[in-house]
Amino acid sequence: MPKARPTNQLAFAFEAPRPASHPAALAGMDARVARTVGEALNSDGRDRAVIAAEMTVLLDEAVTKDMLNAWSAPGKDKHNISFTRMLALVAVTNRFDLLDRELREIGAAVLVGEEIHTVRLGHLKSKIAELTAELRAAERMAQPINRGNEGGRGGC
Repeated sequence: MPKARPTNQLAFAFEAPRPASHPAALAGMDARVARTVGEALNSDGRDRAVIAAEMTVLLDEAVTKDMLNAWSAPGKDKHNISFTRMLALVAVTNRFDLLDRELREIGAAVLVGEEIHTVRLGHLKSKIAELTAELRAAERMAQPINRGNEGGRGGC
């Protein structure tokens, strides 16, 4: 069976993720993260030694193919990947979608690169709509200011 190829586009969900808050909401995350590591590695067409070498360069610390294999084994509780190494793996494999999926478990989401501008644009449009509604409400309530010319003194 051929390996799944990641796309260059992050399929962004527009529902706000809910933070993990109920008891045991994050139970079993070590095994889940290990499966995510395996998914990132299996979807990349390069040899794991190449991925390990690229991670070594990013981290300035040795990462080996054997380490990647251990981190991707859900049954190896003693060999969990650190967050820093997980970030390096995501960067090297370009699997931001997997990071997004895991972060949604705690109520967060991932924006990649220039996507931040699109989100900022939406935020600014939302603020403009809010201010426009406030302006319309103020226009409905505002009364003209008519001050008479009292004793030759100028009004407004």
